[in-house]
Amino acid sequence: MKLFVTNAQLLQQAKKEGYAIGAFNANNMEIVQAIIETAEEERAPVILQASQGAIQYAGVDYIAAMVRVAAEKATVPVALHLDHGTSFEQNIECIRAGFSSVMFDGSKLPLQENIAITKRVCDVAHIVGVSVEGELGQIPKSGENVTREQLEKMMANPAEAEEFVKKTGVDALAIAVGNVHGMKTQEAQIDIARIEKIRKLTDIPLVLHGASGIPDESVKKAIKAGICKINIDTELRKAFVRGISTVLKENPNEIDPRKILGKAKAEMKEAVREKIRLFGCNNKA
Repeated sequence: MKLFVTNAQLLQQAKKEGYAIGAFNANNMEIVQAIIETAEEERAPVILQASQGAIQYAGVDYIAAMVRVAAEKATVPVALHLDHGTSFEQNIECIRAGFSSVMFDGSKLPLQENIAITKRVCDVAHIVGVSVEGELGQIPKSGENVTREQLEKMMANPAEAEEFVKKTGVDALAIAVGNVHGMKTQEAQIDIARIEKIRKLTDIPLVLHGASGIPDESVKKAIKAGICKINIDTELRKAFVRGISTVLKENPNEIDPRKILGKAKAEMKEAVREKIRLFGCNNKA
């Protein structure tokens, strides 16, 4: 029996029952513990993912090892996912490291090139039982000062989404629908009708990136429209730093990293708990 479940397994169930799975970025031990412990307490299936920043910071092998130890002790389903994979080679590296799900982000490439590389990843990953996420449309980063008109032009094209899914065989599709990476306030206006149209044309689990900047009510509508996986990072970072700041403000002379990071972990757990309940995946494990 495999240690990790695949995103495909988790998301098909979520799609069937009308909820979404939280996908949380894992950067260090305390963050991994916070995510897994909260998923256990909430009886929720969970996805831990390695972003490009996390890979540069900790390395693929360290991340895989930390999540593996946590998953071995967990009694809820845990998936380990590569977020925004930059190349075919990086996807293969993560598959070899034990990831149960990978992603190729070819959203900035011409459509046919994105399709070709994503299909190549799928052809290899599916042979060894690993699921694959693709991406269409471009999701800007907070601070890039993109106008609403520009944002709409960057959104995923429903017809292209249908073609992409048919030609690649991906298990899930991340779509740009007005979402923005790294927003510190919940101000993003997402196109719910576009999500519904893409869901009807593709009939696969859809993924929402940059969800920290999306109002809760819009998140609920997006799930109802077809979103099955929701990525959260910025709000977890804010909680983590808030915990550290609280300790150092109360005791500026504290030098024990366990006491400092312990509070950061506790703050992050509550942020994870809030998202799990918002997504409706609590008590689904």
